Amino acid sequence: MNILITGGAGFIGAHLCKRLLKDNNVVICVDNFITGRKDNIRDLLNEPNFRLISHDISQPLYIDDDLDWVMHFASPASPRGYLRFPIKTLKVGTLGTHNCLGIAKSKHAKFFLASTSEIYGDPLIHPQPEEYFGNVNPIGPRSCYDEAKRAAEAMVFAYQKQHNIDMRVVRIFNTYGPLMRADDGRVISNLICQALTNNDLTVYGNGLQTRSFCFIDDLIEGIIKFMQVDFSGPLNLGNPDEITILNLAERIIKISGSSSSIKFLSLPEDDPKQRRPDITKAKKILNWQPRVSLEEGLKRTIAWFKQNL
Repeated sequence: MNILITGGAGFIGAHLCKRLLKDNNVVICVDNFITGRKDNIRDLLNEPNFRLISHDISQPLYIDDDLDWVMHFASPASPRGYLRFPIKTLKVGTLGTHNCLGIAKSKHAKFFLASTSEIYGDPLIHPQPEEYFGNVNPIGPRSCYDEAKRAAEAMVFAYQKQHNIDMRVVRIFNTYGPLMRADDGRVISNLICQALTNNDLTVYGNGLQTRSFCFIDDLIEGIIKFMQVDFSGPLNLGNPDEITILNLAERIIKISGSSSSIKFLSLPEDDPKQRRPDITKAKKILNWQPRVSLEEGLKRTIAWFKQNL
């Protein structure tokens, strides 16, 4: 297949490019490198079935090639990224989604939107099923990301209804693994980098807020399976094993052999207190569930950071 991936040099996008190339597809990667990194895809640049287009997908893009899929993964996705680029985040979620849908429509291609668990906001229902509408502050510090993704989902379903686009919407929960940016502000990369440099691990609030972390290989497998079924979504993909941030910090110190201590800081505004996916639909429709334990995933991620810090 011929597949266009926006944000293909980002953390998840780069892993997806590699997997799709491994499956003998032709991949066109579009990225403007605001938060993506060319190092993530450097090993692909000489691959005959890979092409890189340096472009901001918030601006119109014309593609000569026939396409089977347009997969929209472009967006700052960590708090540090979208708080630094709030307008660009809103643009890529709205204008970028519109441009990608236009490409898919003109090429009669299927469309895949990478949405997020952030559309649930600070959830009042736990765990979060796809039917939950969320508890989102529309003008808060995180709203540029949350509302951009909510608008993107609305646009994709409108295109399905009006133009009969064959589409998929995946809601991605906290994902981690090799290729994460050391400076992206995500909790796992933050804590690992602090542990490996023997600095204090910063935990916000009392550390009893929870997250559920999915290793990147499991997420990519879920995305591939989602492409192969006749179901539009939205569909949660994530690991339902829940852990407190304090417990996570303690595990990272232990696995990395760090001499770091834990330092508590004030909790950021609108930081969700709980986050855990209900993956009942993914299990039933995709026959998918995460296989990599947090212990194993952290070992592999820490090993990668040791080599790349």
